[in-house]
Amino acid sequence: MSGQFIRKEFAQIDLEDPFFDSLKRDYPGTESSPGFVDWFHKKALRGDKALVFEDDEGVGAFFAWKEEEEEIELCDRILPAEKRLKISTFRVAERYHRQRIGEGLIGLALWRWVRTGAPEIYVTTFSKQENLISQFEKFGFVNCGRNKNGEEVMLRSRRSVNFSDPYKHFPFIRGNFDHAGYIIIDDEYHDTMFAYSELARGQALLDKIGASVRNGLTKIYVGRAPVINYYVGEPVFVYRAYKGNQGGRTFRSCLTSFCVVTGVFQAKRNGRFLMRFEQLKSKITNKSVFREDELRQKYEIYENMTIVELLYCGFFGAGKNVNLDWLKSNGLWTKNHEYPTEIRLSSDQFRIILEKGKINVQDIVINQSGVC
Repeated sequence: MSGQFIRKEFAQIDLEDPFFDSLKRDYPGTESSPGFVDWFHKKALRGDKALVFEDDEGVGAFFAWKEEEEEIELCDRILPAEKRLKISTFRVAERYHRQRIGEGLIGLALWRWVRTGAPEIYVTTFSKQENLISQFEKFGFVNCGRNKNGEEVMLRSRRSVNFSDPYKHFPFIRGNFDHAGYIIIDDEYHDTMFAYSELARGQALLDKIGASVRNGLTKIYVGRAPVINYYVGEPVFVYRAYKGNQGGRTFRSCLTSFCVVTGVFQAKRNGRFLMRFEQLKSKITNKSVFREDELRQKYEIYENMTIVELLYCGFFGAGKNVNLDWLKSNGLWTKNHEYPTEIRLSSDQFRIILEKGKINVQDIVINQSGVC
């Protein structure tokens, strides 16, 4: 996939790009609401920015947001004024459908929402946009009704989080989990899979847009364990294993990110194939960092092959990663020849590590259940 996401001022974006044609048609303007073109020009005059994916054909995806505290007027009721993050515009070009850009953008919006501290986030869309509605529903948005412009209002609230599925409660972690664990990933693969988890000084969240959003939030880990050590819904820390030759492994190897396990299966155990390669490939689809030939090689050579699907929930960021030296010093690493993936962290230990990584635990770990 060519191109990349960048933040651009509205004034720098080509409104004549065919990408915007459907938005112009869907939002011509009414007595109570400005049209898309007028709205766009107003944002340009204010110097506002949007997140844009561009390639050789032009704009491939577009995402704009704003913080507000206003009533939401529906046809049958009014939602009272509340601090909310509104997803103002969200669109992915048809040529990039099924390539997980939309998943990454929704994830970015939800990360942004958590950082604002706003109780709610919402987006409006027309009922004909079934695929878009389905994507938002996957991430826990609930249809609250229709507004006077004929749009469906899709909303999520921090006060009532749906813990029935890891995607629906993303990026929150369910507080009453049994235990947490570690996933070990070599540095060369880690830096592609978890592009936000920079190891050195970096730019702010929304200024460092790259492969992580472009490639979605669902990641595939290919391991060599003879048994499955993870369960769906389990939170895990991502450990970046330093493989360089500059020494200082205990300081260069570190925890950078945290995920929730969304799927586990084994393709091979003790040299015995448990599924055909085509089945394995179809399960992994485009979520792995490995090319097909690399994946086939591992499938043929590995004695055991365990697959763990992960939902990338968050990261510590520049200068906040938790190194191996600290983990060992605080009794949070291996004992008695135990392999790191066999470690079972308690809820308290999980929180201690999050705090060490400068994560506000109350913003992420929620001891609440229920459906909006």
